Amino acid sequence: MQRRDFLKLSVGTAAAAAFASRASAQGTSQGAVKEIRIGYQKNGVLVITRQQAALEKHFAPLGIEVKWVEFSSGPPMMEAINVGSVDYGAVGDSPPVFAQAAGAAIVYAAGQPITNGQGILVPKDSPIRSIAELKGRRVGFTKGSSAHNIVVQTLEKAGLTYADITPVYLTPPDAGPAFANGSIEAWAIWDPYFAIGETRQNGRVLINAREVTKTNSFYIANRDFAKNHGATLQQIVDVTTATARWAEQHRDEVARSLAAVTGIPLDIQTIAADRSSFVVGPVTDEIVATQQGVADRFYRLGLIPRPIVIRDIVWRNPAA
Repeated sequence: MQRRDFLKLSVGTAAAAAFASRASAQGTSQGAVKEIRIGYQKNGVLVITRQQAALEKHFAPLGIEVKWVEFSSGPPMMEAINVGSVDYGAVGDSPPVFAQAAGAAIVYAAGQPITNGQGILVPKDSPIRSIAELKGRRVGFTKGSSAHNIVVQTLEKAGLTYADITPVYLTPPDAGPAFANGSIEAWAIWDPYFAIGETRQNGRVLINAREVTKTNSFYIANRDFAKNHGATLQQIVDVTTATARWAEQHRDEVARSLAAVTGIPLDIQTIAADRSSFVVGPVTDEIVATQQGVADRFYRLGLIPRPIVIRDIVWRNPAA
């Protein structure tokens, strides 16, 4: 994937570029941080952090404002972080691989294991009963997302190749209706859309991601922000980590928070919250090795244009 292809991939690029002109005034350059911009999706710890105003409470005494930017998937968030219009955000495993291969200015700030809540759905009445039966089928997923990795590894598990399916690249809001009306025959997706597909769109789980491979999600920061404002970034990670610890013990409240912030019904977010892992921690050697496997696989398949070394962009707080 060349740089221009990465830009095309990121459907939110235009919006990201519009924000970028404000970057230097908002603290991504050297000097005092005046504003922190957080990218989030419709799931996970950052939604809870926003609902609780945890970052706002922490940074208000320091005179720092917090602004939130919602994304439908990880790839456009990566481009926003790359251009400096977002300082920090949470994504799955594949978006930072594509972004690093395209030369994006990002670093891994923290990691989080994914234990459940993503996989591949087929319609309940579909004749597809095994992974092998995906051959020749239209499989929908977001290009460059964690679902992309799940598709690749699921196919390998059954001895199939990427060329054995017809990939249909769709964002989650577009993939849901396509799945419901039969335009795609399988859908690789994550929560809460995974739960929506199961409960609202007549979906049946063909395979859960945990049956295929270890997966992780990540907290990604803009490289210059991390370099120039490491102490601030560490505080963001610390608040995120503390919120995650709270979430592990308060899943009912988490579901209500997710529903309140995202507008997705409580019963859907309850399913997502009950099967999620909220633990946030450092990017360990094990996580790096798993992520390196994703990158190496994508390179072998020609999905990224060059080999990359994950460890090269793992952020370590110099003051730690």
